[in-house]
Amino acid sequence: MAHLQLNCVAVDFPVFSSQSRGLINTLLRYSQSHQERIARSGLGAVQVHALRDITLDIRPGDRVGLVGRNGAGKTTLLRVLSGVYEPTAGAIEIKGQVSALTDLMLGMDPEGSGYDFVNTRGILLELNRQQRAALVPDIEAFTELGDYLHLPVRTYSSGMLLRLAFAVSTAITPDILLMDEMIGVGDASFLAKANQRLQQLMEKVQILVLATHNDQILSQFCNRAVLLSEGRVVLQGSVDEVLERHHQS
Repeated sequence: MAHLQLNCVAVDFPVFSSQSRGLINTLLRYSQSHQERIARSGLGAVQVHALRDITLDIRPGDRVGLVGRNGAGKTTLLRVLSGVYEPTAGAIEIKGQVSALTDLMLGMDPEGSGYDFVNTRGILLELNRQQRAALVPDIEAFTELGDYLHLPVRTYSSGMLLRLAFAVSTAITPDILLMDEMIGVGDASFLAKANQRLQQLMEKVQILVLATHNDQILSQFCNRAVLLSEGRVVLQGSVDEVLERHHQS
């Protein structure tokens, strides 16, 4: 069974000043004594605390909405859950296959064909050759790109790229689906088709974690919510309870 568990997770990012140690010091020829003064003063780097003391337990059937203002830590938390970022403190346990609709273009080579992208993305999803081949008919039908799938993706329009990337990213049903806002893809007719596909996918997964600023989407798709502020969990509870607190802050 799918399961996401975070215990006192923190993520820190060092932000270096122009006088930080290492390559910059070498290039600017700072003296050893100058470098030591920088180190003692603490001016060499500042730690940005992107997430602090995050403890969550997410189980099958949970549809969790991440709520908070820009910079609250929602996207960083999704990247921790997807394995892009490693915690600098705390522990995280993930059971089940994870698919993150946060970087649709991951694995795309401009010189490769559309079919090459399908194959590469399948490898990243840890699918075997037979499983990757099984994705192709669905992607062909959904994207409606026809012979363009044989051409290098650098020849595609931005709309065609998004169609392909979205189709590949939603071609399998993972145990855990992570999303950063709903995805707008292409023209109005294709957008309706994409939204239908996305809704079907969200209904099938065991766990959904969705970050969005749209209250209607949260109420429609989520049964729990987490309010984040300055990298901390402020409140966990029902969607209505969390949204009420969020709008009061």
